[in-house]
Amino acid sequence: MTRSAQQVRPRYGRLVALTGSVAVTALAALGGAGLLPGGSTPASAAGSPGALTPASVVLREQIPQSEVGDRSSASTSAAADETLPARSGKGRRAVFSESRQRVWLVNAAGRVVRTYPVSGSLYDNLDPGTYEVYSRSEQAWGVDDSGTMRYFVRFAHGDNAAIGFHDIPIDDGHPVQGVAELGTPRSHGCIRQRPADAKAMWRFAPLGTTVVVTR
Repeated sequence: MTRSAQQVRPRYGRLVALTGSVAVTALAALGGAGLLPGGSTPASAAGSPGALTPASVVLREQIPQSEVGDRSSASTSAAADETLPARSGKGRRAVFSESRQRVWLVNAAGRVVRTYPVSGSLYDNLDPGTYEVYSRSEQAWGVDDSGTMRYFVRFAHGDNAAIGFHDIPIDDGHPVQGVAELGTPRSHGCIRQRPADAKAMWRFAPLGTTVVVTR
């Protein structure tokens, strides 16, 4: 090997290293600008556990802080909806909130043993107050051909018919509303429940059970 050849080899190595450095720097800049697909992350960034590429930083900064607050508020609101209404009586009772469209079953010790969303009346035909279960029917028929219903627990007398708890009525073989609609007013007077909740109310509320209706 001649002396001139020995001098060429180290210069060529430095040129390759410089070219590689420029290429990596260019890839990093393009990635940071969002001009490269996700699979084009430079090897140096991909090989560092937990390291954030410039593109990852941009994506995280684009999430509005308000969205985090909204989700937190929604969770807090949902929890508040399940809280037993204040001044809803004492002892063993069923509590129905018209404004929150929710029922609570409370045992003799004052502990809530079950709570769930319901669909009450679209009309203002049930006054807040304390009632008592006076009639029960495992199978019932609505007025004016409004369908059939099960586990009917009556506690109030409406203008045209009794008012009570029962499952979602069936009319012409179809439920008159969806389970997802519970939590909003949908009925003409009674309080509609999911089948499982209607059965729970049926077991919980024999004749004479106290029912408290709140706003």
